[in-house]
Amino acid sequence: MALRIEDYALIGDTQTAGLVGYDGAVDWLCLPRLDSAACFAALLGDAENGRWSIAPAGEYRTVRRAYREDTLVLETELASDEGTVRLVDCMPIRERHPVLLRMVIGVQGRVRMRSDLNIRFDYGHVRPWTRVDGSRVTAVAGPDVVVVDADVPHERRDGRGARQHCVAEFTVGEGDQVAFRLTATGPRDGDPGPMAVPEAIESTARWWRRWAGRCAYDGEYRDVVVRSLISLKALTYGPSGGIAAAATTSLPEQLGGVRNWDYRYCWIRDATFTLMALLDAGYEGEAVAGREWLLRALAGDPRGMQIMYGVEGERRLPEFELPWLAGYAGARPVRVGNAAAEQYQLDVYGELMDALHQARAAGIPPDPEAWEVQRELMDFLESHWRDPDNGIWEMRGPRRHFTHSKVMAWVGVDRAVKAVEHFGLDGPADRWKRLRQDIFDEVCDNGFDKRRRAFTQYYGSSTLDASLLLIPAVGFLPADDARVRGTVEAVEKHLCHDGFVERYTMTDQTEQVDGLPPGEGAFLPCTFWLADNYILQGRTDEGRALFERLVGLCNDVGLLTEEYDPHADRLVGNVPQAFSHVALVNTAMNLANSHGPARRRAETGRRERRRPR
Repeated sequence: MALRIEDYALIGDTQTAGLVGYDGAVDWLCLPRLDSAACFAALLGDAENGRWSIAPAGEYRTVRRAYREDTLVLETELASDEGTVRLVDCMPIRERHPVLLRMVIGVQGRVRMRSDLNIRFDYGHVRPWTRVDGSRVTAVAGPDVVVVDADVPHERRDGRGARQHCVAEFTVGEGDQVAFRLTATGPRDGDPGPMAVPEAIESTARWWRRWAGRCAYDGEYRDVVVRSLISLKALTYGPSGGIAAAATTSLPEQLGGVRNWDYRYCWIRDATFTLMALLDAGYEGEAVAGREWLLRALAGDPRGMQIMYGVEGERRLPEFELPWLAGYAGARPVRVGNAAAEQYQLDVYGELMDALHQARAAGIPPDPEAWEVQRELMDFLESHWRDPDNGIWEMRGPRRHFTHSKVMAWVGVDRAVKAVEHFGLDGPADRWKRLRQDIFDEVCDNGFDKRRRAFTQYYGSSTLDASLLLIPAVGFLPADDARVRGTVEAVEKHLCHDGFVERYTMTDQTEQVDGLPPGEGAFLPCTFWLADNYILQGRTDEGRALFERLVGLCNDVGLLTEEYDPHADRLVGNVPQAFSHVALVNTAMNLANSHGPARRRAETGRRERRRPR
């Protein structure tokens, strides 16, 4: 039976990431990059698609797990009738090759242990040639080479061919340490060198604590905010500054459903939201790197901006299916790549203009190319803001005049005007002011349903859309405007289920709009946006209560997915989801800036988090 999505914890080195289950198994690891093929893909199939389990032999249970404070070093305590061990997992910040460290520490008793290593390249499709030489295992297939060194010897077990695993059996007593190191190299690279696993784990913990110590937020929710920021840092591709939307592909938005997408790429929208959250939290270096990635990704053709890119700015992200994988809990298809990269989404122009404006307003040293890029974006907006698009939710149906997209076009123009008026940059401010007013008038005339007293998903429709909760946050209208209040009330009445917000109205006609059958969980960022509206409207207690309820959805190590299924009481979608963690950080910041009384303090949030079964 598959672990729940919330049963997984993240490890990473700011270039790639893996998932460790509550049972102590690594079920997902892509090498050498976040968007590379996985050598452990049991998350989307089974153990034969690649898995590395280290656990007590026979029956055992998980006693507890947690990250070391302010780090991405994971500790999992496993117990059997013989005693208890602590399993430590982390990935050191990369110097040359990606490395996964695993160490078993005896806590109590003498416990018989088993390491079951099954490396399968290309998402579980390619069985490597494997050589076992005492305590070293080498797996090779084409350009892929993985070397596993250990303090104990391995041997081949479980038959021949595709079902052949490498197993190490050993016993640990109280205070004993048994270390493992996985290194991904190339076919012509040299020996990985000697192991120093305990020292490398401590060095990794120090690196993360130094990074977390730079956080400027010191409010009542510091622990959950720092944990979200660490997750965002882990999703950042260090060499380029690109920020991936999640560490996984094809974890379903609806259990057993078909809305299964590859989120290991850099969305312009997500990158800009993350850039601004990092700025607010005091991480100027990461914000500068994110800005530079944005400018490089657009280089040469800002008018032809895609909605997403690879972590190095790659433009071609062809989408295809992996038929040999059964999918998480049977949810198929499993997809790699993302065809939405070819979509036209008008809103990303406004989001990018806003991010560059916020960077400038925060005092980040100016980049001479940034305004040149913005001028080209403005040329595009002036000519194309009236065009229909695919919208923020990447609708795979016909293009429409989505209201949120038009609002963000207004944002783009507004930030251009402010660049001229506030920072003295060169541009036709008067012309842009007229354009800004034209867009505003059209949105209010065509995107607002007077009968429902709410903004709707696209011009002429009565469908509600939670993205319009962002209207006050971007400055299009104030939070106390009657039209904003009406939209919030409509969302509360028609998009909220058990207190959580769905993205848009799901009906029998949904497939005509988004090209897919209806059905998904509540979208967590949208629920944070509702909390933000409460705070902006002065309803701070309601905003705080909703925020704390959302924090309570974090798993036991503080991670969020994209969505939550209130009927199954399950987190669904890819994990960890940058958009959700950015929204958490932003709402915590909004609460810190509000003056409403705190109903109760969250302290660490850990006691309220969902504990895996």
